[in-house]
Amino acid sequence: MSVRNLKKVSRAPASAVELLAMPEREYMSALQIAFFRNQLLTMRQTLIDNVRETGAHLQQVEVATDPMDRATQEEEQAIELRTRDRERKLMRKIAQVLERIEDGSYGWCEETGEAIGLQRLLARPTATLCLEAQERREKRERVYGH
Repeated sequence: MSVRNLKKVSRAPASAVELLAMPEREYMSALQIAFFRNQLLTMRQTLIDNVRETGAHLQQVEVATDPMDRATQEEEQAIELRTRDRERKLMRKIAQVLERIEDGSYGWCEETGEAIGLQRLLARPTATLCLEAQERREKRERVYGH
């Protein structure tokens, strides 16, 4: 679905309840796509805001003279940086999923071509695999370590 078609959507469902109340035949209709696109764009903006906040926070930190305080500061900074790293990876995933919206493949499993399902997409809008395919992948990773 192109961006042009998304702009023609009168009103995306306002809530998950409204989305789930839609008939099955409406799966990945323009309204549903608009709902998930809005969710993803909101997630992306939140992540961008977090990055700005972290940058500002890290610049404001004064170096503590007490070794215990310094160790605490360093641990807090390490946690913050790990969180930002996870968020950076999520930003990349969001960008990929927004591309899937553009090319019309959003909502469909990359492995099987089956519907991912609204419940799963509501829980994880960046999902690209249906539940069964995701479980198979996780099982392979546990067994083979990759």
